Amino acid sequence: MPKKARGGTDTGGLLAYLFGPGKRDEHVDPHVVAGWDGVVMDAGQAGGLSVADLALLMDAPVRARAGRPLKEHVWHVPVRNPPEDRLLSDAEWARVAREMVDAAGIAPAGDLEGCRWVAVRHADDHIHIVATLVRQDLRLPRIKGDILKMHQVARRLEVEWGLRPLVSGDGTAKKWPKTGELEKGQRRGLGESARAVLHRTVRAAAAAASSDEDFFARLAAAGVRVRQRVAPDGAVTGYSVALVGDRDQERRAVYFSGARLAADLSLPRVRERWQGQGPGTAQGWAEAEQLVRAASGRLGAGGLEEGAGAVAALGDLIVTAAEIAPDVVRDQMRAAAEEFERAGRAPGRRAEEARQAYRDATWGLVRVAGRGDAAVMLGLVALLVMAVAEAERWHTAQEHREQARSARKAGRLLREAVEVSAGATARARPARSIAAARGTAEAPGADMAELVRRAGVGQVVGEPAWPALQERLREVEALGAEPGRVLEQVIGERELSSADSMSQVLVWRLDGWVRGRPAQVVAPRRGPGEVRAGARTQGVVDGRSARRAR
Repeated sequence: MPKKARGGTDTGGLLAYLFGPGKRDEHVDPHVVAGWDGVVMDAGQAGGLSVADLALLMDAPVRARAGRPLKEHVWHVPVRNPPEDRLLSDAEWARVAREMVDAAGIAPAGDLEGCRWVAVRHADDHIHIVATLVRQDLRLPRIKGDILKMHQVARRLEVEWGLRPLVSGDGTAKKWPKTGELEKGQRRGLGESARAVLHRTVRAAAAAASSDEDFFARLAAAGVRVRQRVAPDGAVTGYSVALVGDRDQERRAVYFSGARLAADLSLPRVRERWQGQGPGTAQGWAEAEQLVRAASGRLGAGGLEEGAGAVAALGDLIVTAAEIAPDVVRDQMRAAAEEFERAGRAPGRRAEEARQAYRDATWGLVRVAGRGDAAVMLGLVALLVMAVAEAERWHTAQEHREQARSARKAGRLLREAVEVSAGATARARPARSIAAARGTAEAPGADMAELVRRAGVGQVVGEPAWPALQERLREVEALGAEPGRVLEQVIGERELSSADSMSQVLVWRLDGWVRGRPAQVVAPRRGPGEVRAGARTQGVVDGRSARRAR
């Protein structure tokens, strides 16, 4: 991703910084990977061209140009790869630089009179392209729209090299840590930058807070330094945060404003979460699940701004669920929350009233923090899988490519959390599993994940339609039938192995069973001590259904 840096008039000073050790000794093996002439390739190296001489060569056209001097003649663009991409070679970075200065109009391909430029690499993940803005024929270059054209080059190379596709220009990406910040975090033993730690902490506090006081209290309780910006009338207009022990060279605490952490963490955007909306009435897990189900069913139905508000609140809900999740699924939940973050920020305006159901669910989870286990968490996480799938479909319809991708990855991680929760639930309930193995009747409210595993289709747990399948099985149970027996019946109707979504096919079949229920006679539920007898189709007297099941 190319990003234009501030221009200037000191070519030598900029080159000295790029070839030097950096502010925190973060520059490693600085060297030129490409330039306007092969003669500069050994610049800065022992026995090669000195940095001062390189600056004189690059400035020569600027000094030779007659007439009014330029206000700023230095053009500087860093080009960086995200941390999850593979490392590019010097030859690949050289191609990036040549194609970008060509697209920008700095040095068009085949034009020997273009501007003088060099690309300096002093870290694994990025280069700096520096040019002087007078061509060698002493004319000025045409560089209008340079960064946009360079972004187009970046998108093409990402596809060609199989790198992470990035979307530029919608203002929703979080701020990337700089190389120096990453290396400083490693030296402190954090494993990540201070910016990343603060971003995660502030986001969790904002998601759970219900007022300014609650927000700042949560930040203080998390152990970060908080500095509020207060207007002359006493109103708080902003804030910044710092990690304890994170200091610069002058031993001053390094503060980051909320806006420097992410676009939706400035104080006005944080306040949107609770302004005009009081804390919801949800008191626990069951109410939270009902709210999630209702909100997911109408996500984006009111228009673009309503959808943007809903996905933002859904992101906060996943963050809060991750913070209160039991240890067995916390890693998967936190990873899902991090992945969904971009999906929670849609470009443009967002309607705050559309947040209410997800916000109520979030506050309901805050009230029951610490009172859940894997079994309790299973139902909620399965509903979140459905909600994230709806968010992905909405983003896809709006052509929010990066947000849809983030939602898709978050959905995969949430499905992993469902599988882990289901496994932990099964291990925590050995008595029921033993009873089921002996053929006892299903107890009312039997665990649906265990039920589908006994029916031989345990792989449906975690599929996008899994929450809907659970609902259908509960409907069957409410009608007085044993859901396990009905599930076995519909499984036997036709083969399932060729289905793209086995859970969705079973939902359709159960819908059909419910619609055709008056034509069927279902045996009454036996008592908990009675053992089933006969074939698994006992209780269904429709001969064709019995033959299919056999």
